[in-house]
Amino acid sequence: MSKQDNQAVLGKFAEAAGTGKFELFDEVVAADSVDHDPAPGQVAGPDGYRLVFTELHTAFPDIKIELATAVADEDSIAFAYTLTGTHTGPYLGIPGTGKSVKVRGLQISKFKDGKMVERWGSSDQLGILQQIGATELPKA
Repeated sequence: MSKQDNQAVLGKFAEAAGTGKFELFDEVVAADSVDHDPAPGQVAGPDGYRLVFTELHTAFPDIKIELATAVADEDSIAFAYTLTGTHTGPYLGIPGTGKSVKVRGLQISKFKDGKMVERWGSSDQLGILQQIGATELPKA
């Protein structure tokens, strides 16, 4: 696949993540896609991303994920992003606080046959927890 094809796949993934149109994950995430930095309880494939982003959209209904920069080759895209939102619903078992969060993350996604097949990343759950005033880390 070309860089442009992979960028289009990633664009649909970002649309799903940002808007809550989680059915798009079925189009762009392989059924056996592996997340090497999974969230608690995350399973492989589209269902895993639905789980993660459903929790994020419930906790932060005004969530925004903005691309900062990206680098691509024929198989992978590496990118940095900023996530912002207001914590109004439960996040990792912590009830909504009304506090705003702003964290940065990095991700490398690998693509094959028009779908994301692997993801390596660094999401800032600790930063979110600190910004919402959590005093203890949640139990895994």
